[in-house]
Amino acid sequence: MKIIFMGTPDFAVPTLKKLIDCGHNILGIFTQPDKPVGRSQHKLTFSPVKFCALESNIKVYQPKTLKDNEVIGTIKALNPDVIVVVAYGKILPKEILNIPKYGCINVHGSLLPKYRGAAPIQWSIINGEKITGVTTMFMDEGLDTGDILLRKEVEILDEDNSESLFKKMSHIGADLLIETIRLLESGSINGIRQDESLASYTGIIKKSDGKIDWNKSSKDIFNLIRGMNPWPVAYTYIKKNKLLKVYRARVSNIPSNVPGEILSINPLVISCGGGTSIELVEVQLEGKKRISAEEFIRGHRISKNEFLGDERL
Repeated sequence: MKIIFMGTPDFAVPTLKKLIDCGHNILGIFTQPDKPVGRSQHKLTFSPVKFCALESNIKVYQPKTLKDNEVIGTIKALNPDVIVVVAYGKILPKEILNIPKYGCINVHGSLLPKYRGAAPIQWSIINGEKITGVTTMFMDEGLDTGDILLRKEVEILDEDNSESLFKKMSHIGADLLIETIRLLESGSINGIRQDESLASYTGIIKKSDGKIDWNKSSKDIFNLIRGMNPWPVAYTYIKKNKLLKVYRARVSNIPSNVPGEILSINPLVISCGGGTSIELVEVQLEGKKRISAEEFIRGHRISKNEFLGDERL
């Protein structure tokens, strides 16, 4: 099948590789423009999808917008059977949605209609979901509102963080897309309209979303820490407003006291809301390297009954 692929982050790479390995004709790859990095902002970094495209000698397109007659004309000239979109980061206008013979197919990291929008994988962990999944769908002009083609459930384990769940779901999404393309080509699949009464939306993750509220339960804080790892990372404050990032933690059974209070030094256990507590396992003080909580305690003077969180500094 003749395919235009649109995607940007690591999550999209397994699907692109699978399409290439299965012998589909990739006409071109659309990805976000290169981004400046470093203090000088002079060096540009490629998206993971662009790296994959260059390795496979496939032409790369990086328009700033798709709402451009020249871009639309380029896509029409390529004449794709289908456009596959995986975490591209741009909305496709109606003029592009109507070009491919089989339509535009999106691979989305949730069980639609739940968790439409940005960062569905992170929010599913933060919200304490036990089951998430991947959906392939026809794209329309709405935000993840198109007809569903296939869905595959994925269990969220306590050991999962956003990074591990991303990797797991990216490969499941690749397989699901290949099966979707096969069924489309054979004419043996039809889209199913989404139930709007079950729809929910998620927003883009911001650094401020990672701030730990010690009044919440240990389970809620545990989920936040997992959902924010590896970016932007959950955080709190310790001694003189020093920012402390928390990468890993586990729910503790030590009796709670006032939220934010250090209940134990070894292990490092913090009091949470609702009579619960949590053990910090891996942390990073601002300006320092990421280390175990045990190493952190050895290198810093911290006492029981001190508090984490800016409200008591």
